Amino acid sequence: MSRLIRNAVSMLLVMTFIAGIAYPLVATGVAQILFPHQANGSLIERNGKPIGSQLIGQWFDDPRYFWGRPSATTPQPDNGTASNGSNLGPTNPALRDAVQQRIDALRKADPGNTAPVPVDLVTASGSGLDPQISPAAAQYQIARVARVRRLDVAQVRALVAQFTQGRQWGLLGEPRVNVLQLNLALDGLQGK
Repeated sequence: MSRLIRNAVSMLLVMTFIAGIAYPLVATGVAQILFPHQANGSLIERNGKPIGSQLIGQWFDDPRYFWGRPSATTPQPDNGTASNGSNLGPTNPALRDAVQQRIDALRKADPGNTAPVPVDLVTASGSGLDPQISPAAAQYQIARVARVRRLDVAQVRALVAQFTQGRQWGLLGEPRVNVLQLNLALDGLQGK
């Protein structure tokens, strides 16, 4: 019996070292060498200070900015420590009410826009942290952002086109626009 216990404890210690110490150190080292930007959170910095991540959405509700996908995280939107979806099904009245409130907010921010609201502007993603919107969602907001910032619509449209990323490797995913990067470029454009 003592031999079995000794073998079990030895195996526990060996596996703890392999899975709990060696593997995480090797994986972290490889990531830091091959992909340092991604391994460190894909942070976006201004004046040496991190202001956000390319991988986690940030909440914008000022009409001067492009708005991202709604977030279901709590206690505040786009909370990276509380990734989750709303878990509301398509027949749930709470989802219908939330979508209608989001449509109303978009219509209030841009009363002249009668185009259909793109679905990704009124529904949260599974993680609640998406940093991107579809090109259609960005196009929907161009007139509002240009009007509020007193910019030419063509200039804002060109900026959206510049920040539209295609499918990964030409075939995975959908085209997308990173909202934080686009909004920072807008601020930079007006700073010139």
